[in-house]
Parts: sequence; C-alpha cells; structure tokens
Amino acid sequence: MHGGVLAGWLMAALCAVSGASCLLRARTGTPQERRTARSEALMGFGMAAMALPAAVLTPPEWAWAVYGVVFGFAALRALRWARHGGHHLHHLVGSLAMVYMAVAMAPAVAGAGGHAGHGAAGGGG
Repeated sequence: MHGGVLAGWLMAALCAVSGASCLLRARTGTPQERRTARSEALMGFGMAAMALPAAVLTPPEWAWAVYGVVFGFAALRALRWARHGGHHLHHLVGSLAMVYMAVAMAPAVAGAGGHAGHGAAGGGG
C-alpha cells in the first residue's frame, strides 16, 4: 500500500474492525443474511491483510497467489449467488477487485509492471 506506515496501520485496523463486525452479524439472521455477512467478513479481513505496511510485515512471495485463489473462489461463489438476485453483485465486483490487487501486488508482477518505477531516484536520462 502506498503511504506512510501509520496510514497502513489505520487502514488495516479499519478493515479488520469491519470484518469483525460482519462476523458478529453472521451469528443471527436468515441463512442468506448470515452468508452475506460471512462474505463481507472475508472481504474485510482480506483487505486488512493486504493493507498491512510492508515495512512491518512482508508477506512471502506465495501469499499473493493464495489471495488470488481465495478471492477467485469468492468471486465464483458470488457469481453463483448474483444470478439469484442483484444484491450479491457487489460481492462479485469486490472479489474480482481483490483478485486484481493480489495479481498487481505480486512480487513477480510488481518488478515488471507499472509500479517498477516507484521509489527510483532520477532514472537513466
């Protein structure tokens, strides 16, 4: 995540609190409401993990592949539920955004992608 360490910690805390709130919501309600709350909790905790400052916790290289698989599965699951009603469409979009972020933040992609120039002083002229 771009920005200072404090901003990363604040974002991680906000997302974790959101995930915890959704887990609490998942304890009651109809089966569909509980399923929705669990999906939103997964999204909150996933965003919290991705927002952790790299200076504090550098995930192993394979972690981004795990994020991609978990949120790819969540996207397929959301696609299945989105066919039954439009409410779950935002879960599909959110899961696909998380897959994109996992791919964009992967070490192999980051070295060759658009983020390769960040932090470089001056460059060749």
